[in-house]
Amino acid sequence: MERKPRVETGIAGLDKMLSGGFIPGSANLLRGAPGTGKTLLSLQFLVHGAAVGEPGLLISFEEFPQSLQLDALSLGWDLRTLQDQGWLHLYFTSPQVLLKSLETPDSPLAELFIQKGIKRVVVDSVTHFTRLTNDQQELRSIYHKLVNAFKREGATSVLLAEEGRMEAQRTERGHLSFVVDTIIILRYVEIESAIQRAIAVMKMRGSDHVKDIRRYEIHKGGIVVTSTFEGRESILSGISHRVSR
Repeated sequence: MERKPRVETGIAGLDKMLSGGFIPGSANLLRGAPGTGKTLLSLQFLVHGAAVGEPGLLISFEEFPQSLQLDALSLGWDLRTLQDQGWLHLYFTSPQVLLKSLETPDSPLAELFIQKGIKRVVVDSVTHFTRLTNDQQELRSIYHKLVNAFKREGATSVLLAEEGRMEAQRTERGHLSFVVDTIIILRYVEIESAIQRAIAVMKMRGSDHVKDIRRYEIHKGGIVVTSTFEGRESILSGISHRVSR
Protein backbone atom coordinates (compact mmCIF):
# COMPACT_ATOMS: atom_id res chain seq x y z
CA MET A 1 0.00 0.00 0.00
CA GLU A 2 1.48 3.33 -1.07
CA ARG A 3 1.93 5.85 1.73
CA LYS A 4 0.47 9.33 1.42
CA PRO A 5 3.07 12.10 1.06
CA ARG A 6 3.95 14.04 4.20
CA VAL A 7 2.25 17.32 5.08
CA GLU A 8 5.10 19.82 4.86
CA THR A 9 5.17 22.67 7.35
CA GLY A 10 6.90 25.04 4.94
CA ILE A 11 9.89 25.21 7.32
CA ALA A 12 12.59 23.19 5.58
CA GLY A 13 14.67 22.49 8.68
CA LEU A 14 11.65 21.36 10.68
CA ASP A 15 10.37 19.15 7.85
CA LYS A 16 13.77 17.47 7.83
CA MET A 17 13.47 16.85 11.58
CA LEU A 18 10.02 15.33 10.94
CA SER A 19 11.31 13.00 8.19
CA GLY A 20 9.52 15.05 5.55
CA GLY A 21 6.69 16.67 7.49
CA PHE A 22 3.64 15.71 9.53
CA ILE A 23 1.80 12.46 8.84
CA PRO A 24 -1.44 13.27 6.97
CA GLY A 25 -4.42 13.50 9.31
CA SER A 26 -2.28 13.56 12.45
CA ALA A 27 -2.67 15.73 15.55
CA ASN A 28 0.50 17.64 16.42
CA LEU A 29 1.17 19.47 19.68
CA LEU A 30 3.37 22.58 19.68
CA ARG A 31 4.50 23.63 23.15
CA GLY A 32 6.34 26.83 24.00
CA ALA A 33 6.54 29.81 26.33
CA PRO A 34 4.94 33.10 25.25
CA GLY A 35 7.01 34.77 22.54
CA THR A 36 8.79 31.65 21.30
CA GLY A 37 6.93 31.82 17.97
CA LYS A 38 4.19 29.20 18.32
CA THR A 39 1.59 31.28 16.50
CA LEU A 40 4.08 32.31 13.81
CA LEU A 41 5.08 28.68 13.19
CA SER A 42 1.43 27.68 12.88
CA LEU A 43 0.72 30.57 10.51
CA GLN A 44 3.66 29.47 8.37
CA PHE A 45 2.13 25.98 8.30
CA LEU A 46 -1.18 27.46 7.05
CA VAL A 47 0.40 29.87 4.56
CA HIS A 48 2.44 27.04 3.06
CA GLY A 49 -0.73 24.97 2.86
CA ALA A 50 -2.36 27.70 0.80
CA ALA A 51 0.67 27.72 -1.51
CA VAL A 52 0.33 23.98 -2.18
CA GLY A 53 -3.44 24.02 -2.59
CA GLU A 54 -4.51 22.90 0.91
CA PRO A 55 -7.09 25.24 2.51
CA GLY A 56 -6.44 26.02 6.18
CA LEU A 57 -8.37 27.07 9.26
CA LEU A 58 -7.06 28.95 12.30
CA ILE A 59 -9.24 28.66 15.41
CA SER A 60 -8.27 31.30 17.95
CA PHE A 61 -9.51 31.90 21.49
CA GLU A 62 -7.41 34.97 22.20
CA GLU A 63 -6.21 36.93 19.16
CA PHE A 64 -8.63 38.81 16.94
CA PRO A 65 -8.24 38.35 13.15
CA GLN A 66 -7.01 41.93 12.70
CA SER A 67 -4.15 41.33 15.15
CA LEU A 68 -3.14 38.11 13.42
CA GLN A 69 -3.22 39.81 10.04
CA LEU A 70 -0.88 42.57 11.24
CA ASP A 71 1.55 40.11 12.83
CA ALA A 72 1.63 38.03 9.65
CA LEU A 73 2.09 41.08 7.43
CA SER A 74 5.26 41.97 9.33
CA LEU A 75 6.70 38.65 8.12
CA GLY A 76 5.51 39.12 4.56
CA TRP A 77 2.30 37.06 4.68
CA ASP A 78 -0.89 38.66 3.38
CA LEU A 79 -3.56 36.74 5.30
CA ARG A 80 -6.36 39.00 4.10
CA THR A 81 -5.68 38.11 0.47
CA LEU A 82 -5.53 34.40 1.32
CA GLN A 83 -8.88 34.80 3.09
CA ASP A 84 -10.41 36.58 0.12
CA GLN A 85 -9.18 33.78 -2.15
CA GLY A 86 -10.66 31.10 0.13
CA TRP A 87 -7.34 29.49 1.07
CA LEU A 88 -7.40 30.59 4.70
CA HIS A 89 -10.21 30.95 7.25
CA LEU A 90 -9.91 32.64 10.66
CA TYR A 91 -12.42 31.46 13.26
CA PHE A 92 -12.54 33.47 16.49
CA THR A 93 -14.56 31.70 19.20
CA SER A 94 -14.50 30.29 22.75
CA PRO A 95 -13.58 26.77 23.90
CA GLN A 96 -17.19 26.10 24.94
CA VAL A 97 -18.63 27.16 21.58
CA LEU A 98 -16.00 25.19 19.69
CA LEU A 99 -16.78 21.98 21.57
CA LYS A 100 -20.50 22.42 20.95
CA SER A 101 -19.82 23.04 17.25
CA LEU A 102 -17.79 19.84 17.01
CA GLU A 103 -20.76 17.89 18.43
CA THR A 104 -23.25 19.41 15.95
CA PRO A 105 -23.13 17.91 12.43
CA ASP A 106 -24.80 20.93 10.80
CA SER A 107 -22.91 23.64 12.69
CA PRO A 108 -21.31 26.50 10.71
CA LEU A 109 -17.90 25.01 11.57
CA ALA A 110 -18.85 21.58 10.23
CA GLU A 111 -20.18 23.18 7.04
CA LEU A 112 -16.94 25.14 6.69
CA PHE A 113 -14.93 21.91 6.62
CA ILE A 114 -17.19 20.41 3.97
CA GLN A 115 -17.70 23.45 1.75
CA LYS A 116 -14.12 24.77 1.85
CA GLY A 117 -12.29 21.44 1.92
CA ILE A 118 -10.21 22.31 4.99
CA LYS A 119 -7.00 20.22 5.12
CA ARG A 120 -4.99 22.06 7.79
CA VAL A 121 -6.20 23.25 11.19
CA VAL A 122 -4.53 25.25 13.96
CA VAL A 123 -5.99 25.70 17.46
CA ASP A 124 -4.57 28.57 19.51
CA SER A 125 -4.45 27.42 22.21
CA VAL A 126 -5.58 24.15 23.84
CA THR A 127 -4.42 25.48 27.22
CA HIS A 128 -7.81 27.23 27.42
CA PHE A 129 -9.59 23.89 27.76
CA THR A 130 -7.95 23.34 31.16
CA ARG A 131 -10.14 26.13 32.53
CA LEU A 132 -13.35 24.27 31.68
CA THR A 133 -12.95 21.47 34.20
CA ASN A 134 -10.85 20.23 37.12
CA ASP A 135 -11.73 16.63 36.35
CA GLN A 136 -8.86 14.74 34.72
CA GLN A 137 -11.06 12.25 32.86
CA GLU A 138 -13.35 14.97 31.53
CA LEU A 139 -10.37 16.97 30.27
CA ARG A 140 -8.97 13.92 28.51
CA SER A 141 -12.38 13.35 26.92
CA ILE A 142 -12.33 16.95 25.66
CA TYR A 143 -8.90 16.43 24.09
CA HIS A 144 -10.05 13.22 22.40
CA LYS A 145 -13.17 14.95 21.09
CA LEU A 146 -11.09 17.78 19.63
CA VAL A 147 -8.45 15.55 18.01
CA ASN A 148 -10.92 12.99 16.67
CA ALA A 149 -13.15 15.66 15.14
CA PHE A 150 -10.29 16.94 12.98
CA LYS A 151 -9.18 13.42 12.08
CA ARG A 152 -12.70 12.54 10.93
CA GLU A 153 -12.52 15.48 8.55
CA GLY A 154 -9.16 14.25 7.21
CA ALA A 155 -7.39 17.39 8.41
CA THR A 156 -3.87 17.64 9.81
CA SER A 157 -3.98 19.70 13.00
CA VAL A 158 -1.48 21.74 15.00
CA LEU A 159 -2.50 22.37 18.61
CA LEU A 160 -0.68 25.15 20.46
CA ALA A 161 -0.06 24.95 24.22
CA GLU A 162 1.62 27.28 26.70
CA GLU A 163 4.83 25.86 28.17
CA GLY A 164 4.95 27.72 31.50
CA ARG A 165 5.26 25.38 34.47
CA MET A 166 1.70 25.79 35.77
CA GLU A 167 0.15 25.76 32.29
CA ALA A 168 2.00 22.57 31.35
CA GLN A 169 0.85 20.88 34.55
CA ARG A 170 -2.78 21.84 33.88
CA THR A 171 -2.60 20.65 30.27
CA GLU A 172 -1.12 17.30 31.29
CA ARG A 173 -3.96 16.66 33.73
CA GLY A 174 -5.80 15.36 30.68
CA HIS A 175 -2.74 13.47 29.39
CA LEU A 176 -2.70 15.50 26.17
CA SER A 177 0.78 14.19 25.32
CA PHE A 178 -0.72 10.69 24.99
CA VAL A 179 -3.61 11.90 22.81
CA VAL A 180 -1.55 13.65 20.13
CA ASP A 181 0.70 12.02 17.52
CA THR A 182 3.59 14.49 17.57
CA ILE A 183 5.09 16.79 20.20
CA ILE A 184 7.33 19.71 19.26
CA ILE A 185 8.88 21.96 21.90
CA LEU A 186 10.08 25.54 21.45
CA ARG A 187 12.36 26.94 24.16
CA TYR A 188 14.40 29.98 25.03
CA VAL A 189 18.01 29.07 25.82
CA GLU A 190 20.59 31.22 27.59
CA ILE A 191 24.06 30.69 26.13
CA GLU A 192 26.88 32.82 27.46
CA SER A 193 24.53 35.63 28.51
CA ALA A 194 22.69 35.66 25.17
CA ILE A 195 19.18 34.35 24.50
CA GLN A 196 18.74 31.90 21.63
CA ARG A 197 15.82 29.71 20.59
CA ALA A 198 15.75 25.91 20.51
CA ILE A 199 13.36 23.46 18.84
CA ALA A 200 13.06 19.71 19.44
CA VAL A 201 10.74 16.93 18.28
CA MET A 202 10.01 14.95 21.44
CA LYS A 203 7.65 12.36 19.97
CA MET A 204 6.33 11.29 16.57
CA ARG A 205 3.97 8.35 16.47
CA GLY A 206 4.33 6.04 13.48
CA SER A 207 7.51 7.64 12.17
CA ASP A 208 11.16 8.16 12.89
CA HIS A 209 12.34 11.71 13.55
CA VAL A 210 15.53 13.65 14.19
CA LYS A 211 16.43 13.58 17.89
CA ASP A 212 18.79 16.58 17.79
CA ILE A 213 17.91 19.89 19.43
CA ARG A 214 18.33 22.67 16.88
CA ARG A 215 18.48 26.42 16.82
CA TYR A 216 15.80 28.43 15.06
CA GLU A 217 15.46 32.08 14.14
CA ILE A 218 12.54 34.28 13.14
CA HIS A 219 13.05 36.41 10.03
CA LYS A 220 10.89 38.15 7.48
CA GLY A 221 9.52 35.21 5.53
CA GLY A 222 9.13 33.02 8.62
CA ILE A 223 10.95 30.65 10.91
CA VAL A 224 14.29 29.19 9.88
CA VAL A 225 15.68 26.11 11.65
CA THR A 226 19.47 26.09 11.61
CA SER A 227 22.29 24.20 13.37
CA THR A 228 22.52 21.91 16.36
CA PHE A 229 24.01 23.07 19.68
CA GLU A 230 27.40 21.43 19.23
CA GLY A 231 29.49 21.02 22.36
CA ARG A 232 26.71 22.05 24.74
CA GLU A 233 24.36 20.21 27.05
CA SER A 234 21.26 20.89 29.21
CA ILE A 235 19.77 22.82 26.29
CA LEU A 236 16.13 22.23 27.23
CA SER A 237 16.75 23.31 30.83
CA GLY A 238 16.98 26.86 29.49
CA ILE A 239 20.52 27.48 30.75
CA SER A 240 23.07 25.60 28.66
CA HIS A 241 26.70 24.94 29.46
CA ARG A 242 29.66 23.48 27.62
CA VAL A 243 30.16 19.73 27.63
CA SER A 244 32.85 18.98 30.22
CA ARG A 245 35.79 16.97 28.99
